[in-house]
Amino acid sequence: MPPHLVVITVYDGVELLDVAGPLEVISAADRLRDPVSRGYRTLVAGPRPGLVRCAGGVSIAAEVAWTDLRPGIGTLLVPGALAPTGHDAAPLLAPALVDWLRTPVARGADRIASVCTGAHLLAAAGLLDGRRATTHWATAARLAADHPGVTVEPDAIFARDGDVWTSAGVSAGMDLALALVAEDHDAELARRVARWLVMYLRRPGGQSQFSEFLARSSAPDAEIARLQSWMRRNPAEDLSNDALARRASLSTRHFARLFRRQAGTTPARYVEAVRVDAAARQLVHTDNGLRVIAKAVGLGSVETLHRVFKQHFGVTPAAYRERFGMRHPG
Repeated sequence: MPPHLVVITVYDGVELLDVAGPLEVISAADRLRDPVSRGYRTLVAGPRPGLVRCAGGVSIAAEVAWTDLRPGIGTLLVPGALAPTGHDAAPLLAPALVDWLRTPVARGADRIASVCTGAHLLAAAGLLDGRRATTHWATAARLAADHPGVTVEPDAIFARDGDVWTSAGVSAGMDLALALVAEDHDAELARRVARWLVMYLRRPGGQSQFSEFLARSSAPDAEIARLQSWMRRNPAEDLSNDALARRASLSTRHFARLFRRQAGTTPARYVEAVRVDAAARQLVHTDNGLRVIAKAVGLGSVETLHRVFKQHFGVTPAAYRERFGMRHPG
Protein backbone atom coordinates (compact mmCIF):
# COMPACT_ATOMS: atom_id res chain seq x y z
CA MET A 1 0.00 0.00 0.00
CA PRO A 2 1.48 3.38 -0.93
CA PRO A 3 2.18 5.70 2.02
CA HIS A 4 -0.37 8.31 3.07
CA LEU A 5 0.82 11.59 1.52
CA VAL A 6 0.81 14.55 3.93
CA VAL A 7 1.39 17.88 2.18
CA ILE A 8 2.08 20.89 4.38
CA THR A 9 2.04 24.32 2.77
CA VAL A 10 4.51 27.06 3.68
CA TYR A 11 4.77 30.72 2.73
CA ASP A 12 6.74 33.77 3.80
CA GLY A 13 5.89 34.67 7.40
CA VAL A 14 4.48 31.25 8.35
CA GLU A 15 4.85 30.23 12.01
CA LEU A 16 7.64 27.67 12.25
CA LEU A 17 6.01 25.60 15.02
CA ASP A 18 2.76 25.44 13.01
CA VAL A 19 4.83 23.56 10.44
CA ALA A 20 7.34 21.65 12.55
CA GLY A 21 4.96 20.55 15.35
CA PRO A 22 2.54 18.50 13.22
CA LEU A 23 5.40 17.18 11.08
CA GLU A 24 7.17 15.92 14.20
CA VAL A 25 4.02 14.07 15.32
CA ILE A 26 3.59 12.49 11.88
CA SER A 27 7.28 11.57 11.76
CA ALA A 28 7.15 9.97 15.20
CA ALA A 29 4.04 8.01 14.24
CA ASP A 30 5.78 6.71 11.14
CA ARG A 31 8.70 5.47 13.22
CA LEU A 32 6.59 3.95 15.99
CA ARG A 33 3.81 2.33 13.90
CA ASP A 34 3.46 -1.37 13.27
CA PRO A 35 5.68 -2.10 10.22
CA VAL A 36 2.79 -3.79 8.41
CA SER A 37 0.51 -0.73 8.76
CA ARG A 38 0.36 2.06 6.22
CA GLY A 39 3.12 4.61 6.59
CA TYR A 40 3.33 8.34 5.93
CA ARG A 41 5.17 10.41 3.36
CA THR A 42 5.53 14.12 4.06
CA LEU A 43 6.03 16.83 1.49
CA VAL A 44 6.56 20.57 2.09
CA ALA A 45 5.07 22.75 -0.65
CA GLY A 46 5.55 26.50 -1.11
CA PRO A 47 4.94 29.23 -3.64
CA ARG A 48 8.11 27.99 -5.33
CA PRO A 49 10.75 25.32 -4.62
CA GLY A 50 13.47 26.56 -2.29
CA LEU A 51 13.77 28.47 0.94
CA VAL A 52 10.78 30.17 2.55
CA ARG A 53 11.36 32.58 5.44
CA CYS A 54 9.34 31.84 8.59
CA ALA A 55 8.05 34.39 11.10
CA GLY A 56 11.03 34.09 13.44
CA GLY A 57 13.58 34.62 10.67
CA VAL A 58 14.43 30.94 10.21
CA SER A 59 14.04 29.55 6.70
CA ILE A 60 12.48 26.25 5.71
CA ALA A 61 12.89 24.50 2.37
CA ALA A 62 9.87 23.90 0.15
CA GLU A 63 10.45 20.77 -1.91
CA VAL A 64 7.88 21.63 -4.57
CA ALA A 65 5.60 24.46 -5.62
CA TRP A 66 1.87 24.23 -4.87
CA THR A 67 1.15 24.46 -8.58
CA ASP A 68 3.31 21.37 -9.25
CA LEU A 69 1.25 19.13 -6.97
CA ARG A 70 -0.94 16.47 -8.52
CA PRO A 71 -4.17 14.80 -7.35
CA GLY A 72 -3.79 12.14 -4.68
CA ILE A 73 -3.05 14.19 -1.54
CA GLY A 74 -4.00 12.28 1.59
CA THR A 75 -3.84 15.15 4.10
CA LEU A 76 -3.42 18.79 3.14
CA LEU A 77 -2.17 20.76 6.14
CA VAL A 78 -2.33 24.57 6.09
CA PRO A 79 -0.37 26.33 8.89
CA GLY A 80 -1.02 29.90 9.94
CA ALA A 81 0.80 33.11 10.63
CA LEU A 82 0.08 35.88 13.12
CA ALA A 83 0.83 39.51 12.41
CA PRO A 84 0.81 41.24 15.82
CA THR A 85 -0.39 44.84 15.65
CA GLY A 86 -0.28 46.62 19.00
CA HIS A 87 -2.47 44.78 21.49
CA ASP A 88 -4.23 42.81 18.76
CA ALA A 89 -3.17 39.98 16.50
CA ALA A 90 -4.30 39.66 12.91
CA PRO A 91 -4.06 36.64 10.64
CA LEU A 92 -1.43 36.93 7.95
CA LEU A 93 -3.10 35.93 4.69
CA ALA A 94 -1.22 34.56 1.68
CA PRO A 95 -3.36 35.44 -1.38
CA ALA A 96 -1.50 33.08 -3.72
CA LEU A 97 -2.09 30.18 -1.34
CA VAL A 98 -5.77 31.08 -0.97
CA ASP A 99 -6.08 30.98 -4.78
CA TRP A 100 -4.42 27.56 -4.94
CA LEU A 101 -6.67 26.20 -2.16
CA ARG A 102 -9.60 26.78 -4.53
CA THR A 103 -8.13 24.44 -7.16
CA PRO A 104 -9.38 20.87 -7.72
CA VAL A 105 -6.04 19.44 -6.58
CA ALA A 106 -6.32 21.10 -3.16
CA ARG A 107 -10.05 20.56 -2.71
CA GLY A 108 -9.64 16.94 -3.78
CA ALA A 109 -7.44 16.02 -0.81
CA ASP A 110 -8.86 13.19 1.31
CA ARG A 111 -8.88 15.60 4.23
CA ILE A 112 -7.86 19.20 4.79
CA ALA A 113 -6.58 20.59 8.08
CA SER A 114 -5.38 23.95 9.35
CA VAL A 115 -3.21 25.02 12.24
CA CYS A 116 -3.78 28.28 14.11
CA THR A 117 -4.78 31.12 11.76
CA GLY A 118 -4.53 28.76 8.81
CA ALA A 119 -8.30 28.54 9.35
CA HIS A 120 -8.57 32.07 7.94
CA LEU A 121 -6.93 30.85 4.72
CA LEU A 122 -9.35 27.92 4.47
CA ALA A 123 -12.28 30.26 5.12
CA ALA A 124 -11.10 32.74 2.48
CA ALA A 125 -10.97 29.87 -0.01
CA GLY A 126 -14.54 28.87 0.87
CA LEU A 127 -13.52 25.57 2.47
CA LEU A 128 -15.18 26.32 5.82
CA ASP A 129 -18.57 27.50 4.52
CA GLY A 130 -21.32 25.89 6.57
CA ARG A 131 -18.82 24.13 8.83
CA ARG A 132 -17.70 24.26 12.47
CA ALA A 133 -14.15 25.49 12.94
CA THR A 134 -11.69 26.92 15.44
CA THR A 135 -8.55 29.06 15.29
CA HIS A 136 -6.20 30.94 17.62
CA TRP A 137 -8.19 32.53 20.47
CA ALA A 138 -6.88 35.98 19.53
CA THR A 139 -8.44 35.84 16.05
CA ALA A 140 -11.57 33.77 16.66
CA ALA A 141 -13.87 36.81 16.80
CA ARG A 142 -12.38 38.10 13.55
CA LEU A 143 -12.91 34.74 11.83
CA ALA A 144 -16.57 34.80 12.87
CA ALA A 145 -17.00 38.42 11.75
CA ASP A 146 -15.23 38.01 8.40
CA HIS A 147 -16.94 34.70 7.58
CA PRO A 148 -20.48 34.57 9.02
CA GLY A 149 -21.09 31.27 7.25
CA VAL A 150 -18.57 29.58 9.57
CA THR A 151 -19.61 28.40 13.03
CA VAL A 152 -16.57 29.37 15.12
CA GLU A 153 -15.82 27.45 18.33
CA PRO A 154 -13.34 29.78 20.08
CA ASP A 155 -12.52 27.48 23.00
CA ALA A 156 -11.84 24.26 21.08
CA ILE A 157 -8.28 22.91 20.88
CA PHE A 158 -9.23 21.41 17.54
CA ALA A 159 -12.48 20.85 15.65
CA ARG A 160 -13.55 18.38 13.00
CA ASP A 161 -16.41 18.82 10.56
CA GLY A 162 -16.48 16.01 8.02
CA ASP A 163 -13.16 15.84 6.20
CA VAL A 164 -12.08 19.33 7.32
CA TRP A 165 -10.14 19.79 10.55
CA THR A 166 -9.03 23.03 12.23
CA SER A 167 -6.95 23.65 15.32
CA ALA A 168 -6.27 26.40 17.82
CA GLY A 169 -3.03 28.36 18.06
CA VAL A 170 0.47 27.13 17.34
CA SER A 171 1.19 24.09 19.58
CA ALA A 172 -2.43 22.92 19.20
CA GLY A 173 -1.39 21.74 15.74
CA MET A 174 0.36 18.87 17.51
CA ASP A 175 -2.90 17.94 19.29
CA LEU A 176 -4.64 17.92 15.91
CA ALA A 177 -1.89 15.81 14.31
CA LEU A 178 -2.16 13.32 17.17
CA ALA A 179 -5.90 13.01 16.49
CA LEU A 180 -5.16 12.43 12.80
CA VAL A 181 -2.75 9.63 13.74
CA ALA A 182 -5.44 8.05 15.94
CA GLU A 183 -7.89 8.15 13.04
CA ASP A 184 -5.39 6.67 10.56
CA HIS A 185 -4.18 3.95 12.94
CA ASP A 186 -5.57 3.62 16.46
CA ALA A 187 -5.56 5.23 19.89
CA GLU A 188 -2.68 3.03 21.02
CA LEU A 189 -0.28 4.47 18.44
CA ALA A 190 -1.44 7.97 19.37
CA ARG A 191 -0.66 7.20 23.03
CA ARG A 192 2.79 5.91 22.09
CA VAL A 193 3.52 9.05 20.08
CA ALA A 194 2.31 11.27 22.95
CA ARG A 195 4.56 9.46 25.42
CA TRP A 196 7.50 9.67 23.01
CA LEU A 197 7.05 13.41 22.51
CA VAL A 198 6.22 14.01 26.19
CA MET A 199 2.90 15.67 25.42
CA TYR A 200 -0.70 15.30 26.52
CA LEU A 201 -2.75 12.71 24.66
CA ARG A 202 -5.68 15.02 25.44
CA ARG A 203 -4.75 18.25 27.18
CA PRO A 204 -7.14 19.33 29.95
CA GLY A 205 -9.41 22.31 29.33
CA GLY A 206 -9.93 24.45 26.26
CA GLN A 207 -7.79 27.21 24.80
CA SER A 208 -9.51 29.91 26.86
CA GLN A 209 -7.11 28.98 29.67
CA PHE A 210 -4.28 30.43 27.55
CA SER A 211 -6.03 33.61 26.48
CA GLU A 212 -5.98 37.02 28.07
CA PHE A 213 -9.57 36.81 29.22
CA LEU A 214 -10.17 40.55 29.23
CA ALA A 215 -8.11 41.31 26.12
CA ARG A 216 -11.01 43.10 24.49
CA SER A 217 -11.31 46.70 23.43
CA SER A 218 -12.77 49.22 25.85
CA ALA A 219 -16.33 50.40 25.38
CA PRO A 220 -16.71 53.27 22.89
CA ASP A 221 -18.45 55.41 25.52
CA ALA A 222 -15.73 57.18 27.54
CA GLU A 223 -17.66 56.99 30.83
CA ILE A 224 -18.27 53.22 30.48
CA ALA A 225 -14.65 52.68 29.43
CA ARG A 226 -13.43 54.54 32.56
CA LEU A 227 -15.79 52.45 34.68
CA GLN A 228 -14.43 49.24 33.15
CA SER A 229 -10.90 50.36 33.95
CA TRP A 230 -11.87 51.14 37.54
CA MET A 231 -13.54 47.72 37.88
CA ARG A 232 -10.38 45.96 36.72
CA ARG A 233 -8.34 47.88 39.30
CA ASN A 234 -10.82 47.24 42.12
CA PRO A 235 -12.29 43.75 41.72
CA ALA A 236 -13.05 43.38 45.45
CA GLU A 237 -15.27 46.50 45.60
CA ASP A 238 -19.07 46.40 45.50
CA LEU A 239 -19.63 45.82 41.77
CA SER A 240 -23.36 45.25 41.88
CA ASN A 241 -25.52 46.87 39.20
CA ASP A 242 -26.85 49.41 41.71
CA ALA A 243 -23.36 50.39 42.90
CA LEU A 244 -21.98 50.68 39.37
CA ALA A 245 -24.99 52.70 38.23
CA ARG A 246 -24.46 55.16 41.09
CA ARG A 247 -20.80 55.50 40.14
CA ALA A 248 -21.84 56.23 36.55
CA SER A 249 -24.58 58.64 37.73
CA LEU A 250 -27.24 56.67 35.88
CA SER A 251 -30.37 54.81 36.83
CA THR A 252 -29.78 51.08 37.33
CA ARG A 253 -31.99 50.14 34.38
CA HIS A 254 -30.43 52.65 31.99
CA PHE A 255 -26.93 51.69 33.12
CA ALA A 256 -27.57 47.98 32.48
CA ARG A 257 -28.88 48.68 28.97
CA LEU A 258 -26.04 51.08 28.12
CA PHE A 259 -23.34 48.77 29.48
CA ARG A 260 -24.60 45.79 27.51
CA ARG A 261 -24.79 47.82 24.32
CA GLN A 262 -21.27 49.20 24.83
CA ALA A 263 -19.48 46.14 26.23
CA GLY A 264 -21.35 43.37 24.43
CA THR A 265 -22.16 41.59 27.69
CA THR A 266 -24.09 42.20 30.91
CA PRO A 267 -22.48 44.02 33.85
CA ALA A 268 -22.73 40.85 35.96
CA ARG A 269 -20.88 38.74 33.40
CA TYR A 270 -18.24 41.40 32.94
CA VAL A 271 -17.74 41.63 36.70
CA GLU A 272 -17.30 37.87 36.91
CA ALA A 273 -14.77 37.99 34.08
CA VAL A 274 -12.88 40.80 35.83
CA ARG A 275 -12.68 38.79 39.03
CA VAL A 276 -11.66 35.55 37.34
CA ASP A 277 -8.97 37.42 35.40
CA ALA A 278 -7.67 38.99 38.62
CA ALA A 279 -7.61 35.56 40.25
CA ALA A 280 -5.67 34.11 37.30
CA ARG A 281 -3.05 36.85 37.60
CA GLN A 282 -2.65 36.16 41.33
CA LEU A 283 -2.31 32.43 40.66
CA VAL A 284 0.45 33.13 38.17
CA HIS A 285 2.36 35.89 39.94
CA THR A 286 1.93 35.19 43.68
CA ASP A 287 2.00 32.25 46.04
CA ASN A 288 -1.15 33.40 47.87
CA GLY A 289 -3.52 30.66 48.99
CA LEU A 290 -6.90 30.20 47.32
CA ARG A 291 -8.77 31.62 50.30
CA VAL A 292 -6.71 34.83 50.21
CA ILE A 293 -7.11 35.13 46.43
CA ALA A 294 -10.88 34.57 46.55
CA LYS A 295 -11.29 37.39 49.07
CA ALA A 296 -8.86 39.73 47.28
CA VAL A 297 -10.70 39.50 43.95
CA GLY A 298 -14.21 39.72 45.37
CA LEU A 299 -15.28 36.10 44.84
CA GLY A 300 -15.68 35.53 48.57
CA SER A 301 -15.07 31.81 49.02
CA VAL A 302 -12.77 29.12 47.70
CA GLU A 303 -15.85 27.23 46.50
CA THR A 304 -17.02 30.17 44.37
CA LEU A 305 -13.50 30.74 43.04
CA HIS A 306 -13.22 27.10 42.04
CA ARG A 307 -16.64 27.03 40.36
CA VAL A 308 -16.35 30.19 38.26
CA PHE A 309 -12.69 29.56 37.40
CA LYS A 310 -13.54 26.11 36.04
CA GLN A 311 -16.44 27.58 34.07
CA HIS A 312 -14.24 30.21 32.42
CA PHE A 313 -10.98 28.33 31.88
CA GLY A 314 -11.97 24.67 31.86
CA VAL A 315 -9.38 23.81 34.53
CA THR A 316 -9.17 24.19 38.29
CA PRO A 317 -7.23 27.06 39.92
CA ALA A 318 -4.66 24.54 41.15
CA ALA A 319 -4.14 23.10 37.65
CA TYR A 320 -3.85 26.61 36.19
CA ARG A 321 -1.20 27.58 38.76
CA GLU A 322 0.70 24.37 38.15
CA ARG A 323 0.79 25.07 34.41
CA PHE A 324 1.45 28.80 34.32
CA GLY A 325 2.50 29.92 37.81
CA MET A 326 5.86 31.39 38.71
CA ARG A 327 7.96 29.33 41.09
CA HIS A 328 8.52 31.34 44.25
CA PRO A 329 11.46 30.61 46.59
CA GLY A 330 10.32 28.64 49.63
